[in-house]
Amino acid sequence: MARNVIIGQYIQRSSFFHRLDPRTKILSIFMFAITILLTEDLMSYLAATCIVVLCVCLTNIPIRVFINILKPILVILLFTLFFHLLFSKGEHVLLSVGMVNITMEGIKEGIKVVYRIILMVIIASLLTLTTKPLDITYGLERLFKPLSIFKVPVEQFSLMISITLRFIPTIVEEADKIMEAQRARGAQMNNKGLIEKFSSYIPIIIPLLVSSVQRAERLSLAIDARGYGNGKDRTKYRQLIFRKNDYGTLITSISFFLFLLVLKVF
Repeated sequence: MARNVIIGQYIQRSSFFHRLDPRTKILSIFMFAITILLTEDLMSYLAATCIVVLCVCLTNIPIRVFINILKPILVILLFTLFFHLLFSKGEHVLLSVGMVNITMEGIKEGIKVVYRIILMVIIASLLTLTTKPLDITYGLERLFKPLSIFKVPVEQFSLMISITLRFIPTIVEEADKIMEAQRARGAQMNNKGLIEKFSSYIPIIIPLLVSSVQRAERLSLAIDARGYGNGKDRTKYRQLIFRKNDYGTLITSISFFLFLLVLKVF
């Protein structure tokens, strides 16, 4: 399981994307996510696809890693596709079974939504794959710093996101250990029935929940012992500095956003 779950994992590489400032990646990915939601016509989808392929190539990360990222959401993608096939209305009916009509418009809409999700998942995964959790925390703190004027706990919010991303692989590894321990005790994990399969995972979920709570408690005690407090005005060993590549990437992201916006308007 741990090999198949890539979310939250950082992969060390020497690439253009790895060297970017975390603030650049966060802002660029956010703008790209918005542009994906605005995408409607074929030209926009082709442009978005080219950007995603280019970003993937700039990370020097194997393609199989991104395929493994999509595997856990395969059920969600299929459900989304069938939902639009069954419930989207349209004029060109291809198949009618009772009250259910499968239309050409429903097929197109389902494919568009699924493709949007795939593009957004891949581009969002670039942040965690190419950025260390601590750098993500620093980047979020700097981006949200103006909100501290309104008494928003920016540092705590950033730390919470960083810890969440960091402990996803840890929890998955813990689940693997529990499953191996249960198999060693004779537990059957390959039941075919839905009820039996659900029942077989109960001895895994309960210990995993207990260990996660204990881990969270130990982490909170460690943070208090180090006098973290609210984290405000702390000094940092590494200072985030925008460089030429960061400015170029931000300009490209803004230009791409405006380009798709113009396509949508006209």
